[in-house]
Amino acid sequence: MSLESPNPQSAFSDAGHVARYAEGPPRMVPGFFDMHRMTTLLLAERVPDKGCVLVVGAGGGLELKTFALAQPGWTFEGVDPSSEMIRLAERTLGALVSRVRFNNGIIDAAPAGPFDAATCLLTMHFLDRNERLRTAIEVHRRLKPGAPFVLVHLSIPANTGERVMWMSRFAAFGNSSGLSTKDSQSALAAAESHLNILTPEQDEAILREAGFSNVSLFYAGFTFRGWVAYA
Repeated sequence: MSLESPNPQSAFSDAGHVARYAEGPPRMVPGFFDMHRMTTLLLAERVPDKGCVLVVGAGGGLELKTFALAQPGWTFEGVDPSSEMIRLAERTLGALVSRVRFNNGIIDAAPAGPFDAATCLLTMHFLDRNERLRTAIEVHRRLKPGAPFVLVHLSIPANTGERVMWMSRFAAFGNSSGLSTKDSQSALAAAESHLNILTPEQDEAILREAGFSNVSLFYAGFTFRGWVAYA
């Protein structure tokens, strides 16, 4: 997630922004690496030793590297619309890349499965509600019954006052993590202008509408929230 760009989505095709991608998420997402570890533990509750995990928004490779190091028997199908980000993921993974097959595109580019689990970290806020629902439906269709789906993205209340307060905290966290005031304000403006931020209630409703059950919040870091749900 490259929120420091004036247009976060276009940044993923910009070689300069992609080269600096790995610096961004840990500075903007509270507990970024612990969130990856928690995701790994949630997957491991149901994914077998030789399981295969679908990773939506796999470009960059940061979560893939965490999963692969923790679970040497797992293999992965990664999906991402940015070829630049896929190349970055390949470099990030190094020798681990042999356990990943990348698919350049959106969810429709993913194989039919069925997969033992799926993740979608820091990606759904780029999609509007209809495309978010369609993506969740397509993920569900590719999972084995009972398989976990873990997702994390920006999700804040709709009340205008609360929304302003939480977004200011989003910028303040970036500033406290080493971003300049200018860059943290740029990240704030980019999030408000180019992302589709729903409420936690709307996000959970989408998962249920897509066919998932036992939707549970497992992570909350200022403006970011994460859920685990089951096919």
